[in-house]
Amino acid sequence: MINPFFEKLAKLAVNYSIKVKKGDRIFVLGPTFADELFQALFIEIIKAGGHPLLLPFIEGQEELLFKYASEKQLTYIDNIWKMINREFDCMITIDAKYNTKYLSSIDSQLISKRYGSSEMKELWATFYDRVAKKEARWVGIPFPCHSYAQEANMDLFSYTNFVKKALFLDKEDPIKEWENFEKKQNKLIEYLDKVDKIHVLGEDTDLKLSVKGRKWINCSGQVNLPDGEVYTSPIEDSVDGHIRFTYPGIYRGNEIENIYLEFKNGNVIHATAYKGQELLQEVLKVENANILGEFAVGTNYGISLFTKQMLFDEKIGGTMHCALGDGFKETGSCNESAIHWDILKDMKKPGSKIIADEKVIYEEGNWKI
Repeated sequence: MINPFFEKLAKLAVNYSIKVKKGDRIFVLGPTFADELFQALFIEIIKAGGHPLLLPFIEGQEELLFKYASEKQLTYIDNIWKMINREFDCMITIDAKYNTKYLSSIDSQLISKRYGSSEMKELWATFYDRVAKKEARWVGIPFPCHSYAQEANMDLFSYTNFVKKALFLDKEDPIKEWENFEKKQNKLIEYLDKVDKIHVLGEDTDLKLSVKGRKWINCSGQVNLPDGEVYTSPIEDSVDGHIRFTYPGIYRGNEIENIYLEFKNGNVIHATAYKGQELLQEVLKVENANILGEFAVGTNYGISLFTKQMLFDEKIGGTMHCALGDGFKETGSCNESAIHWDILKDMKKPGSKIIADEKVIYEEGNWKI
C-alpha cells in the first residue's frame, strides 16, 4: 500500500507537470531511500501508458567518486547517459539528500572539474535544449527526508506537512489549485513581457539590467514542485551595479554566506563572501559563470521559511533570486555554462523595490501591478 502523500505527489507530477502520454519514455533519478516515491511514480507512469526507467543512486556514490577517481574518470560521461538525454521523452528528478554536507570536505577544484567540465555541460545541455524546444519534459519533485528537515530546523513530521502545503497537497484537488495559480501568474507575465529595463534597490543593492525582448516564464508546477516564481534571463552584457544576497548560497551542499557581487557590462568584477570565499571564486572560474543567466521573483506565499533547499527557497513569496551561469534558451538567453547557481535575496525589508521602466512594480515583498 503506497503512502497517500506519495501517491498524490506522483499523480501531480505525472499527470499535471509532465503530462505523460502513451508510449513516452521517462527516466527517474533520485536516492535509493526514496523507494516509496519511486514506486508511486512507477505506478502512475504505467497507468498513463509510459515506460519508466528508474535510476536510483546509492549513499556515498559521489563522495567515493571524488575520493578514488582519476581526473579522466571525474570528467567521464558514459554513452548510456548521452543516449538517455538524447532520446527519452521525460525526466523526473527526486530531490533528497542522505547528508546535505556530503561534499563539504571535497576539494573545491575537484568539484569544479567534475561539474564544470565541458562533458558535463554538453550532457545536460542536450536534454535541456530539448526541453526548451518542447521536445522533452522535466520536473523536479521533493522527498521529505531527515537531512532536509534538520536543515530547516524541523522534525520530519513537521517538515512533511510543510512540503505538503507548499505543493498544495493539503487541498482536495491539487491539480486544480495549480491550474488556478497558473492563470493568476499569466497576468504578471503579460505585463513583464513588455518591460525593457529592471532596476533593483534594497539592502546594499543597486542593480540595473535589461530584459528587452526577453520572454518571462510562468512557473506554476510544470517544471518544479513546489513552484511559484516568474523569471527571465537578462541581456548578457546589460547587468551593472551591485547586489548583496541575504541568504546563503548553497553550492553542492556547501554554504557560501553573505555573497556580495559587483557587475560591469554584464560580468562579475568583484565578489566577496563572509564564508566560502574560496569556493565562490572557484565557481566564478567556470566558463560564463560570472554572467547572470536568470533574474526571478518568488511568488509562492505558502512558503515562508528558508530551508537551505533551493527547490523551495527560490519560490518564497517576498524574495527574488539571480542565477550565475547558464541561461534559459526559452527566454532568449545566449549564455551557456556548465552551472546554473541560484542565490536568494529577501525583498520584504524596508526600502526594497523592483522598478520596471521607471515604475515601481514590486515593493517590500508585494506586487504593485
